[in-house]
Amino acid sequence: MTLAVQSPVAGKTVPMSEVPDPVFAQAMVGPGLAVQPSGEGRQTAVAPVDGTVVTLHPHAFVVQGEDGRGVLVHLGIDTVKQKGEGFTLHVVKGEEVRAGQPLVEWDPSEVAKAGYSPIVPVVALDANPDALSALLTGADVAPGDAIFVWED
Repeated sequence: MTLAVQSPVAGKTVPMSEVPDPVFAQAMVGPGLAVQPSGEGRQTAVAPVDGTVVTLHPHAFVVQGEDGRGVLVHLGIDTVKQKGEGFTLHVVKGEEVRAGQPLVEWDPSEVAKAGYSPIVPVVALDANPDALSALLTGADVAPGDAIFVWED
């Protein structure tokens, strides 16, 4: 089964290897792409796929499809240290969501001002890197644009 994974935020796609965190850069939790957010002010991160919100923190969430595949979105690096400050949740854990649905409001420029990278890793959890194709590296994307395809 083919799953098109969408960008949760507006920005420019970059290879996961450029994420300033070894867990993501070395694809320890899974392969994917990252998005360097663009624009100023508060933005809304949207669901990358249809499914259920199985993990929800102010700075990160996982949406799991009916087929069991989960996509992790991490809003910035080390943003857990912000203890939720500046993040507004629009969903609850266990909620069914559609791709493109608003999940979390945040401000990448505030993350940067706090001394953290606002880059957004989008991870195909526990996927084989060979299962991903059509990785849209170096592209300007809007929320909801497909950034890679995950083959089952």
